[in-house]
Amino acid sequence: MSQLDPTGLDNSSEDVSGDTDVMTYEEVTGLSNGDLGLGEPHDNTPTGAPGGAADLAPHPTIPLPHPPLPVPRFPFPPIPSIPVIKKAVSGCYAGILGNFQVELRVDVDRTRPMRRVSGDFYQTVGKIKSYFGSFVVDSPTVTVTTSRVVVTGLGRYTFSAGAPVVQVTIPRMSLFQPQAAATMQFFTVSNAPGAAYLCPFAALNFRTVRIETDRVSDLTTTPFVNYNTGALPSGGGARTVNVVSAFGEAGIGLVPTAGNNVIDVSSAGANATWSNAELHASMQQHFSLWTDLQQWCVWQLVAQQHDLGTGLYGIMFDQQGSQRQGCAVFHAGIGGTSAEQTRLQLYTYVHELGHCFNLLHSWQKSYATPPKPDRPDSLSWMNYPWYYPNGGAAGYWSSFDFRFDDEELIHLRHGFRNDVVMGGNDFAVGSSMGRDVMADPISDESGLVLQISTHQRNFALGEPVVLELALRATDTRGRRAHTWLHPSYGLVKVIIEQPSGRVCAYEPMIDHLVGERQTLLGVDSPIRDSAYIGYGKNGHYFDQPGQYRVRAAYAALDGSQVLSSILTIRVRYPVSTDENTLADLFLGADQGALLYLQGSDNETLRNGNAAFDEVLDRFDAHPMAAYVRMAKGVNAGRCFKTVNAGDGKPITVRAAKLDESAALLTRATEAQVLDPVSQGEVLACLAAVQNMNGGGDAARPGGRTTRKS
Repeated sequence: MSQLDPTGLDNSSEDVSGDTDVMTYEEVTGLSNGDLGLGEPHDNTPTGAPGGAADLAPHPTIPLPHPPLPVPRFPFPPIPSIPVIKKAVSGCYAGILGNFQVELRVDVDRTRPMRRVSGDFYQTVGKIKSYFGSFVVDSPTVTVTTSRVVVTGLGRYTFSAGAPVVQVTIPRMSLFQPQAAATMQFFTVSNAPGAAYLCPFAALNFRTVRIETDRVSDLTTTPFVNYNTGALPSGGGARTVNVVSAFGEAGIGLVPTAGNNVIDVSSAGANATWSNAELHASMQQHFSLWTDLQQWCVWQLVAQQHDLGTGLYGIMFDQQGSQRQGCAVFHAGIGGTSAEQTRLQLYTYVHELGHCFNLLHSWQKSYATPPKPDRPDSLSWMNYPWYYPNGGAAGYWSSFDFRFDDEELIHLRHGFRNDVVMGGNDFAVGSSMGRDVMADPISDESGLVLQISTHQRNFALGEPVVLELALRATDTRGRRAHTWLHPSYGLVKVIIEQPSGRVCAYEPMIDHLVGERQTLLGVDSPIRDSAYIGYGKNGHYFDQPGQYRVRAAYAALDGSQVLSSILTIRVRYPVSTDENTLADLFLGADQGALLYLQGSDNETLRNGNAAFDEVLDRFDAHPMAAYVRMAKGVNAGRCFKTVNAGDGKPITVRAAKLDESAALLTRATEAQVLDPVSQGEVLACLAAVQNMNGGGDAARPGGRTTRKS
């Protein structure tokens, strides 16, 4: 077998055939009691077996009286057997064989066992250690004897495994003995032995993540500390839960770092709310553990308010390069000291971190890879209480036990490493999830209609595509609906079929956690929003000439998926040298991010800003220059702040360039190129800039008056 196959090295397996007294898996989990594990009476255990009578200390000799007492005519009652409590075996183990190292996760007892084993392989070549691949055994046979636990099953791998059958054997130890090492033996499908790893016990947690939590100085309420789940009615027993313990209950160890600190934002003055562009730039500059690599590290910023206002509770940073490394929560919407507010803080902090582990919302599991059934009624951290179909927020909170659901636990504990690790695979990566959404529904009794459109159907290659969305009721009596239409809020999904036939879900660069916002929709009073869908987490979505088909799905309050009609969009082939050059200047990753963020001072996007400067220098009169002026004009009107790294100046504040912003925005609106919604928002931003330039308060004009990206 290949030396590049960590399962296929020629090693013999351990003989475990001598064990008897087998218990069923159900008996194991039934007897398991947290970290205390299992216990059996000794009177049915063979003498000399581990944990049997031979392991008991001899009873001291009791001198008999003289003369001996008469023997009674009835026997003495039997001496009750003394159970020996044995440790549970679940947890993380680590082993080495040649150039391969393995992190093995055994999950058959302790809290909420998922009855699986999984592992990640690493390979060392020279002095470089790199990730090799992962495996999981989804449906193993679990055999428990008085002396050991044996878990056997066919694995599912990220690589071609020559010996795909896994057998993990772990001796069972008494409560006061050290945890025993696990032996992991691989076999071929014809039962020939492959590699064998001796894996000493490493940790109770299946995975460990370092977390840095920083807070901004203008916070008007105290950051979340903990919440007693018995303070209000809930679906489980009362206990004190904080962010670390919430993930600890899921088997994930969060280790706070020493980098936690308070960020002084006083120099920003009245411009203390946060835009997506500022958060992105600050994460890269300030997060002490940040790097554009895969690593088990995450940043959480506790801030006062986002530009979008108090209705935005949190954001997962998921913007460029290696994704899912940071998130933010906003106390303007969740802060306070009441039981309800503290509960909401716990939920928001954990929910946003859950996204960093690549967990989707409960009603969007079908967009995962591989796709799973949607679970809108799941009692999980990843659901929205206010849109819970079984009674709304009251029904959710009265039944919620403050935990992830089982499928999410499997992902957190046993998902392939790159599907879970921060900086690994992009959020919700996959291509199979869209085809069902493209299919027409058999019936629709939701009482709602979702309409999508663009201001034109024919776009130049590289030209930004902005989708307009409108939702209305079909019943004259009206229909209650939430009003979060923008894809960034997670309640509307946009599906794109590209010219190649590939179907993909549009994924915004940043996901927003929003609060409850409902209205009674009428037939003639729709709600509207618009979204730039040309660039997101997976890059540019309209980067090839040809015909595209677009459909949107709205997640209604009752769990229905309301589908729009299919919109056809055509992207033209460039027919001149100038059109080719413009396409190149717009289709870079930095340029897409700048259009999404409505401009940015982030130094990592300097190539995109340089490309946009070239557009204005060389193609000043071209219609596509209006999009550049819009992004650069909005950003120039901002008082842009960036959180710095190190112990020096906590933040850098660049004052708004009001004259530059007004000039850019004026020309952008005069071109009459933008879609109507963007045109209106740019005009509003221009009015704010002109007002401040006339001597008004030097507050930012951007953010709330510009389009929500």
